[in-house]
Amino acid sequence: MSVQKISNTILGVGVDDTTIDLFESQYPVPTGVSYNSYVILDEKVAILDTVDNRATDAWLANLTEALGDRMPEYLVVSHMEPDHGANIARLAAKYPDMKVVGNAKTFVYMEQFFGPDAVAKERRVVVKDGESLSLGSHTLTFVFAPMVHWPEVMVSYESSEKVLFSADGFGRFGAVAKFDEKADWAAAVDLTRRLMFIDRFLEEAARDSK
Repeated sequence: MSVQKISNTILGVGVDDTTIDLFESQYPVPTGVSYNSYVILDEKVAILDTVDNRATDAWLANLTEALGDRMPEYLVVSHMEPDHGANIARLAAKYPDMKVVGNAKTFVYMEQFFGPDAVAKERRVVVKDGESLSLGSHTLTFVFAPMVHWPEVMVSYESSEKVLFSADGFGRFGAVAKFDEKADWAAAVDLTRRLMFIDRFLEEAARDSK
C-alpha cells in the first residue's frame, strides 16, 4: 500500500499485510490486516502511530516519501499494541529530536516494551484526557478510550479538518486492498468481539483454577 492522500495535509502511510494468517497468533484473518499510520503536514509535523514489525520496511518507505525533506516534531501513540507501536523505538532513534506524545499509562507500557531509555523522559509529552496539541493550523485533541481495547488507548480528533484518528475503534480486520464494500462489517466486528470474549473468559478461568 503506497502513500494515500486523505487531504492536502493529511497522508496515510500505513501498510497492508496480506500474508498474515492469524492476528496476534489467535484470530483468523483471511483477508489480511492493515496497519494504519498517518502524517499531518503543518508548521509542525506529526506522525500518528507506527506499524507492526512485519511491515517496517514498507512503512518506512511510505513515511520517507510522505515527509519529503521535513522532519517530524511529534509521534502520537494511540496505544501500545504491537500493530500500532512496534516501531516506536526505531522511529525515536531515527529522529532524535522528535517528541513522543502519549498518556501516563502509554509510557509505563512503553518502558516495558522497549526499556526506560528508548524514549528519554525529556522527549515525552504526557497528555491528559481532553488536552490538545497545536501543530499550526491543525489541532489534535486527545480523548481517552480505555479498553478499546487496551487500557491506555486514546483517540485523536483533528478539529480543522474534522478527522478522528480512532485507534482501534470503528474498524475491522482486512487489508485495504481487499476491502469489500458489500462485506458485513457488523457481523465481522461481532465475531471479533465474541472471539475476544471467549479468549478473556478462558484466561480468567485458567487464572481462577490456580
